[in-house]
Amino acid sequence: MDVIADFLTRIRNAILAKHKLLEVPSSKIKKEIVRVLLENGYILGYKAEDNRKVIKIALKYYQEKTSVIQKIIRISKPGLRKYCKYKNMPRVLNGLGIAIISTSSGIITDKQAKNKKIGGEVLCYIY
Repeated sequence: MDVIADFLTRIRNAILAKHKLLEVPSSKIKKEIVRVLLENGYILGYKAEDNRKVIKIALKYYQEKTSVIQKIIRISKPGLRKYCKYKNMPRVLNGLGIAIISTSSGIITDKQAKNKKIGGEVLCYIY
């Protein structure tokens, strides 16, 4: 089972149902993805509870109606991994969205990977 795809689907479903809070099972990679989402302003905040093995995510909306996250697309899948070099880093919505990249120095955005000149596995696009 693809835990990242499950995680992204839970976020997508919570946004469609207009939930303000979301609970997902915890893992290191999920915590890093949520950290990147918070740094880029796609969520209000998160709380990782170690004793319950759960991450609580506060979703962000414009004027209580439209979600800040319009679309989440899983790119690299377990059956077909997608890698890119820093020179060929994808641009999401002509720079308005972000691509989350798994690199040797952690989970970062496409812009950070380009600045650090490192490539990696393209996990997902968010805009």
